[in-house]
Amino acid sequence: MTPWILLRGLMRETRHWGAFPQILSGYFPDAEIVMLDLPGNGSLYRERSPSTVQEMTEACRGQLTARGIAPPFNLLALSLGAMVACDWSTRYPDEIDKAVLINTSLRPFSPFYQRLRPGNYPALMRLALGNPDAATRERTILRLTSNRHSPASLLSEWMHYLREQPVDRENALRQLLAAMRYSAPQQAPRASLLILCGGADKLVNPRCSAALSRSWQAPLRVHDTGGHDLPLDEPVWVAQQIHVWAAPMMDKA
Repeated sequence: MTPWILLRGLMRETRHWGAFPQILSGYFPDAEIVMLDLPGNGSLYRERSPSTVQEMTEACRGQLTARGIAPPFNLLALSLGAMVACDWSTRYPDEIDKAVLINTSLRPFSPFYQRLRPGNYPALMRLALGNPDAATRERTILRLTSNRHSPASLLSEWMHYLREQPVDRENALRQLLAAMRYSAPQQAPRASLLILCGGADKLVNPRCSAALSRSWQAPLRVHDTGGHDLPLDEPVWVAQQIHVWAAPMMDKA
């Protein structure tokens, strides 16, 4: 069965998926679930982060080759990871069967003030250019990305990740630069696409997902109260939506 490749976003690592991979595996028991870190994050925190999405795609492809995992792949990707999924699906169409894009925001389909809500600019600039302590940084990220979890419930766990595998300031800026530079093609990739969106996303305006859905004629599913990190807030809902969408295609295969 085609493996699912999971890609996270800016300054996040595979452990930030939490329980979601196990939940997804319950809906796709015959599929391998593979989580990849972008260079500069997680297990690759010592590496220099690419400053373009295209380089991130190549790094992900190289990781899979090194592990002996061959295409085709299904991609499930969040935020910056979803930009990588778009690029991957566009430039290597034979490698990608399905792609699920979660709370992404892409040029040229949405203006900058929707792609990143202006009210968050000061907090994000302090994270990128300042020198916040670990607790302040992780508390800010959790506040911006989750609508269900209080800082106390995850903060100590996330701080542990940060101490073990820290993302340095230069890599954070390079990842942000890659996201700002990326522009998706007007024409949709050949892969089957599903767009998932948190209707209460505090970081990215949900209109970005709606605009992408219209432009690429891809189905859109919205969780009204979900935040930016939708697999964290609503992991069962996300897995269910993917299964309902993918099951008919799998039956025909």
